[in-house]
Amino acid sequence: MDLIFMLTRDDATAPNALELVQTVRPLGLKAIGFKDVGADADTLRRLTAAIRDMGASPYMEIVATTRAEELEGVALACDLGVDVLMGGVHVEAALAVLAGSRVAYLPFAGRPFGHPTSLGGTAAEVESHGQDFVARGCAGTDLLAYRATEDDPLALVAAARRGLGDKGRLVVAGSVNTPARVAAVRAAGADAFTIGTAVLEGSYAPGAGGLAAQLRAAIQDCGRGS
Repeated sequence: MDLIFMLTRDDATAPNALELVQTVRPLGLKAIGFKDVGADADTLRRLTAAIRDMGASPYMEIVATTRAEELEGVALACDLGVDVLMGGVHVEAALAVLAGSRVAYLPFAGRPFGHPTSLGGTAAEVESHGQDFVARGCAGTDLLAYRATEDDPLALVAAARRGLGDKGRLVVAGSVNTPARVAAVRAAGADAFTIGTAVLEGSYAPGAGGLAAQLRAAIQDCGRGS
């Protein structure tokens, strides 16, 4: 399972995101992301370039709560040239904006709401969404499993895996903040997970040390058997 380090706190791009990229540079991370909120477009453009410069793939996650803001975020992702765009619920409109770009799109499964984002929806809905996303040509789905309000988080992960089959990538985002949760989503079929606040605050591996040590611990857990 892959780790996507998010340069975020409280569902927004961290004010010191550019500094954080340089801090983690020696770790050789393969995927680093940020949100569409918390920083202006110029800062996000510099951030995208800095992530690419260190040899990682830039990801952006949309947390906008209106259709108009969401589609502005999709257009921004195209302008920035990120490798992967996660989030959003207006799939048909987003795909139209992304047409002709190289951006891989992973919309939210379920019914996300609010900011910080919570997730409504049942396992049946999540499975159906996964099937629909694959049929539409999406690269996979972004699942806020541990933000769920209506169903068991791991039941949602398993449902998303069934819906996507082997044709889409399943990224579990939000509150995957302990080794136990990393192991659980891995066993349930996730291809990747995002982590930000837990490693930035040092709570993922208490006592292990700063950001680099926290990320090393999380990376090690990615490869452990369930």
